[in-house]
Amino acid sequence: MESLRLHYAPDNASLCVRLALEFAGQDYSTVLVDRTRNAQRDPDYLALNPAGLIPALETPSGPIFETGAILLWLADRHPGSLCPAPDDAARGQALSWLFWLSNTLHATLRTLFYPEQYLPAAPASLRHAARHRAATHLDLLERHWVPDHVLHMCYLAPLLRWPALYGGPTDWYDLRHWPRLHRFAQVFEESAPALRAARAEGLGPTPFSAPVLPDPPEGSAT
Repeated sequence: MESLRLHYAPDNASLCVRLALEFAGQDYSTVLVDRTRNAQRDPDYLALNPAGLIPALETPSGPIFETGAILLWLADRHPGSLCPAPDDAARGQALSWLFWLSNTLHATLRTLFYPEQYLPAAPASLRHAARHRAATHLDLLERHWVPDHVLHMCYLAPLLRWPALYGGPTDWYDLRHWPRLHRFAQVFEESAPALRAARAEGLGPTPFSAPVLPDPPEGSAT
């Protein structure tokens, strides 16, 4: 089985990829991207991910960046394990939710966590709007999403974790407000692959259902 190198920072979007690697039983190693010195802007890292964002995955075929793209690439190398295979009738729905998680929920959370990058003149206003929009997205998930594909679970679990910890005041966010999503987080974090990922990044005993700030063995989340 091919070996892969995940360029990561603890409790960053690379966590979604680490979870998928663990669930797939894929052999991989990790390379810390030290955010305390903005290593994601180093020329060597920009050669892997020209956007200067985390993660990047080195493969025998070259580097891949963008969380959703990496997850889909992994799924296609483990057909039927993480996501329906390309010839499966369920593939279309699975891709719809994968792209929704990437393009809608994850993108909204980025505006919550980094509003000054998107609206420097009024970051507080953008953050307020992002909270409302994120809550609307979670309402949709609570009503419609069914946790039947591992790839979605690996992407969603960190997205449910981060609003409780990052992006300014977090009193607006309580995962128990969405009981189906809260139950998913409880079940997911008890799985062996999730436990391994949480231990590797110092995420604590209930990393997705009742998160606390990470205490990683190396690096920093911010």
